[in-house]
Amino acid sequence: MNEPTAALPTVVIGAGPVGLAAAAHLLAREQNPLVLEAGPGAGTAVREWSHVRLFSPWAEVVDPAAEKLLAPTGWIRPDDASYPTGGEWAELYLQPLADALGERVRYGTRVTGISRSGRDRVVDADREEQPFTVHLVTSGGHEERLTARAVIDASGTWAIPSPLGGDGLPAPGERAAADRITYRIPDLNDPVVQARYAGKRTAVIGSGASAFTALAQLAGLAKEHPGTHASWILRRGVGESTFGGGEADQLPARGALGLRAKAAVEDGYAAAVTGFRTASVEEADGQVVLVAEDSRRLGPVDQVIALTGLRPDLSFHDELRLGLDERLQAPVELAPLIDPNVHSCGTVYPHGAKELAHPEKNVYLVGMKSYGRAPTFLAMTGFEQVRSIAAALAGDREAAERVELTLPETGVCGGAGIDVPEADVAQNAGGDEGGGCCSAPATVEIGQAPAPASPGGC
Repeated sequence: MNEPTAALPTVVIGAGPVGLAAAAHLLAREQNPLVLEAGPGAGTAVREWSHVRLFSPWAEVVDPAAEKLLAPTGWIRPDDASYPTGGEWAELYLQPLADALGERVRYGTRVTGISRSGRDRVVDADREEQPFTVHLVTSGGHEERLTARAVIDASGTWAIPSPLGGDGLPAPGERAAADRITYRIPDLNDPVVQARYAGKRTAVIGSGASAFTALAQLAGLAKEHPGTHASWILRRGVGESTFGGGEADQLPARGALGLRAKAAVEDGYAAAVTGFRTASVEEADGQVVLVAEDSRRLGPVDQVIALTGLRPDLSFHDELRLGLDERLQAPVELAPLIDPNVHSCGTVYPHGAKELAHPEKNVYLVGMKSYGRAPTFLAMTGFEQVRSIAAALAGDREAAERVELTLPETGVCGGAGIDVPEADVAQNAGGDEGGGCCSAPATVEIGQAPAPASPGGC
């Protein structure tokens, strides 16, 4: 790489947990990061599930390089043993970290396209010698173009929830019933939101951590508001692994969440409907009826909570040569390690620049986005990814290939996580949608202020 190109910034897309960690690691390597965030502040997506508690404690959601960057600012590290909510994670860690990075973080800046300078994806000539051009638009509508030596995409998957249709496409009638459907975990501590579900019938679609959360929340609401009931729609059957690892899960908060969802069913607050793949959505007198592929009809219900996964936005990568698995939309070397039919997050060994490389040199998808449609992402995994990538970009091959992370095992290792059409996050929210992520939403008690020392999240 020639000297002018080497002096260019490495563009990091997204000021979330992994994007900001990437910037910290790049700075530690005397690289020049520039973080582009579409939202108005750090952790914009995280703030959208601010009411939800993580599965992982503070000890596992603070990146080491980020902590070193924060130390001179007087930052006080939260109690390692406590479990933050999304809002606490953003306010107590992500925003201070972004502030420490200063002008290296730009808000209100959405990336619309990336290419090689003067080269579309077809052109081979001198391709790797060309810097990247990054096209963006600001919140005020101003279009710009930046030049970069490398691109790290940590924009996550939160922005594109999967539809409830069993074939992965919006079911006929789904858009028309949009006012009755949410694709997020509702905040039932909010009186306005609570009114939509109290005393009502709700269909919850999904088999991951986010669905467990919704079931547990609705069960709590039912104890205070008679008539509140959930129909829990699963695309597969109910088996021993349906509710996760329980007490055997080495992520105790995740195991506890599964047990709370199981209790919601056993106590009669939710009824499981198995083998139901939604084919269409019908409206009837202000309510919703779901029709399955086998013609079964469920409802009418008042609300639908569709937690069937999240998807990566790859549209602005069209002019780059990415090597993605055809099923998961994850890097080809990473995909076999995260196949949700085989792995839980404790069985995916740490990985870095090698597994995340693409035919287009110096482009990396990291964090939840690196997992494509697969669930079970750990924040620690993302921190290890960007540590390795920063080393690779700095030319330290030995450090890039070294493993510096030991992941916790879980009680649900070794098998059959989810049905193929189901996958997340809740970057984020993650299993159908959240089969075991640990840097995305999980659970929160209804009617109670979050208790920082109480496990109950990702």
